[in-house]
Amino acid sequence: MNGITIALSKGRIFEETLPLLAAAGIVPAENPETSRKLIIGTNRPDVRVVIVRATDAPTYVQHGAADLGVVGKDVLIEHGGAGLYQPLDLKIAKCRMSVAVPAGFDYEHAVRQGARLKIATKYTKIAREHFAAKGVHVDLIKLYGSMELAPLAGLSDAIVDLVSTGGTLKANNLVEVEHIMDISSRLIVNQASLKLKRETLGPILDAFTQAVEKNA
Repeated sequence: MNGITIALSKGRIFEETLPLLAAAGIVPAENPETSRKLIIGTNRPDVRVVIVRATDAPTYVQHGAADLGVVGKDVLIEHGGAGLYQPLDLKIAKCRMSVAVPAGFDYEHAVRQGARLKIATKYTKIAREHFAAKGVHVDLIKLYGSMELAPLAGLSDAIVDLVSTGGTLKANNLVEVEHIMDISSRLIVNQASLKLKRETLGPILDAFTQAVEKNA
């Protein structure tokens, strides 16, 4: 396809990208929350949206199945940015990456004592680098589902996870003990597409940039 393909994931990223697409004159024909289609047309015959799992967005863009995509900084760090041009922090889907423990667990004392902590997380690269920089010994347990369950069930001492409001942590009697980094979504572009489709991509990237600056 000579047109432009944009990779987006359902939910918050899709919703918060809509105003940026609108600024570029692009309106998806359907809502992925109600449509079963995975490829959605837009009001422009040369632009389509592919609905992918958030963690797959960099892979689609990297291999040229999509020309550009929107992806959380957390996913980008875990994936690695090879072959991707990352021109813009879109400042959407904001949250934070944190360490959380069961209420009553003395995290500071455990770290001071040099205890080897068991950490459950989906974000093993971020967790590994964070604890290595602190000189804390950890065993990482990779999970894909609800992290909050791990310490409650005795699988781990702590978790490293995304936190938005903190409501889920509170409901499961967990507390944030360390802020690792702020997370927001980035625009990523396939490097070959940037060269070959510059005439079509350029105005879209410019519109995104101006919309982000206007909202800053």
